[in-house]
Amino acid sequence: QVPLKPGRSLMDWIRLTKSGKDLTGLKGRLIEVTEDELAKHNKKEDCWICIRGFVYNVTPYMEYHPGGEDELMKAAGTDGTDLFDQVHRWVNYESMLKECLVGRMAVKPVAAPKVMYSRICRRIQPQPKILVKYTIHLVECFVFSLQWHNVKAFDEGSSCYDWFQTDSLITIVIYTKQKDMNAELVIVDCQGKRLRGEIIVDDCSYLVEVDLDHAVQDGVTVNIAEKVGKVEIILRKKDYIHWKMLGQPLESHNTFIKRMDRGLFYRKCKLVSKTEVTHDTKLLCLMLPKSTHLRVPTGQHVYLKQIIAGTEVVKPYTPVLPFLPLDFKEPSHHDGAHIYLMIKIYSCGLFTQALDHLQIGDYISVSNPEGNFKKSQVQTSEDVFLLAAGTGFTPMVKLLNFILTEVSCLRTVKLIFFNKTEDDILWRNQLEQLALKDKRFEVQFILSQPTKDWVGKQGKISSSLLSEFVKRSRKDSKVLICICGPTPFTEQGVQYLKDLGYSQEEIHAFTA
Repeated sequence: QVPLKPGRSLMDWIRLTKSGKDLTGLKGRLIEVTEDELAKHNKKEDCWICIRGFVYNVTPYMEYHPGGEDELMKAAGTDGTDLFDQVHRWVNYESMLKECLVGRMAVKPVAAPKVMYSRICRRIQPQPKILVKYTIHLVECFVFSLQWHNVKAFDEGSSCYDWFQTDSLITIVIYTKQKDMNAELVIVDCQGKRLRGEIIVDDCSYLVEVDLDHAVQDGVTVNIAEKVGKVEIILRKKDYIHWKMLGQPLESHNTFIKRMDRGLFYRKCKLVSKTEVTHDTKLLCLMLPKSTHLRVPTGQHVYLKQIIAGTEVVKPYTPVLPFLPLDFKEPSHHDGAHIYLMIKIYSCGLFTQALDHLQIGDYISVSNPEGNFKKSQVQTSEDVFLLAAGTGFTPMVKLLNFILTEVSCLRTVKLIFFNKTEDDILWRNQLEQLALKDKRFEVQFILSQPTKDWVGKQGKISSSLLSEFVKRSRKDSKVLICICGPTPFTEQGVQYLKDLGYSQEEIHAFTA
C-alpha cells in the first residue's frame, strides 16, 4: 500500500461514486470496446482497463487506489485480469468500479476448445440380498473434460462419489484417492437445502454442489479415511422419508478446476466475543454456522466481507489461536466451531471501524481459506526464524504452534518482533512465558519509537539487525525464514535476507 492524499480514502471514493458525476466520460453510454480502442487509453490521464471482459475507466480512481497509480498503470490499455488475480482477486471490483464501467470487450469468434482428456467413472453397487428399509443403491456417472495439467489429480482426471441413505441419514462419499487427505482439505457448507462440498487437491479443487431433494437438520459430520482419501459427508434428514435422488446439480457441481478460477465462497459467521489485546487491537471470536465444516490451515488467511455505505468491501485476515499454548507435547485440537481474528483498529480505517462497531450477535461474511503456505516447507527445518511487524504477527501464531508441536528435527525457533512502542506488542506476556517454558523458543522485541526506559533493541528492519539475529545453529542446518508485515517491511526484509546469503527457497513471505 502507498500513502494516499487527504480526501482520498475509501469513504471519499464511495462518496464520489454516489455523487452523480460522470466517471466514465461517456455520459452514461455503454459501448463495445475493441482491442485497438482499449489500447489507445493507456495514459494516466486517460486509463482504461479490462477485467474479465468488462472495460473500466480507472482514471478517476487513480488517486484513491491503495496500491498506488503505478500498479494501475501496469494494466493501462490492456486486459488486466491476470494481474488483478495475482494481486487482489478478492476485491469486488464490480461494486467498487461500477460507476466507471465503459462497456464490454468486443467478442472475437473462438474455435471450440479441444478436449484433451475425457473419462467416465462409474460405480455400481448391486442390490444386496438383505432388506434394509429405505436404502438406496445408486449408480452415479460423471464425465470429466480436463486440461492436461489437471489430469494428475483424482486418479488422472477421474473422480466419483456415491450417496446412500438410511431412515435418518444421507451420506455422500467422495473418492479422492489422495493419501494425504485431511480435515483441512475438506470444506462443507449446507445452507438451507444447498449443499456445497469442496475438496482441495494441491492448487485445484473438486466441487460437489447440489440443491438437496429434501430438507436436512442443522449440523454436518465429516469423516476422512486419510490412507485411502475417502471423504464422507453425513447429513441428518429432517423428515424420515425416502429420497429418490440426492438433489438437483447446481452450476459448478462436479467440476475439478484451479482454485484461482473457483472464486471465493462466503458464509455468515456470528460474533460471539470481542477481547482487548492492546490499546488498538482486539481479538474477535466468530462462530461458524452449525452446518459448516471449515478448518483454516496454518499459514492461510480468510477474507471478511461487509457492505459499507452500499459498497461491498473485502479485507484479508489470518486466523490465530485463542491463546498461545505453553505445552507442546501433543498437537492442540480446537473445536473447529470458531475462528479467532486479531485485528488492529485504525482510527481512520473504514473497514476496521465497522468491525469495531459490530455488536455481539452480529454477523459478518467469512470466505474459504486462501494462501500458498504449505506445512511441508517447515517440516524438515532445523532452524526457523519468524520476522513480524505489528499485526504481521498473526500468521506466526498458528505457525509457532505447529512448529513446536510437530517439527521433530527442530533445534531453534526465534521470533523477531518489530513494533513502534511497548504498548503495541501483541501477546507480550504470553510470548515471554513461552520463551521461559520452551528452551527451543526465543523472542526478540525491537522498537522503532521506544521510551527512554526501554532497555531492549531499537530500530527498524535492516541488514545489520538481521545479521545479528538470523543465524544458523550450525553451518549446514536447514533454515526457514517467514516474514510478514506492511508491504515495505516485507519487501525490504526479503531483500536484506537475500543479501545475507539466504536463498529464495529458505524465505517465505506472507502476503494477501
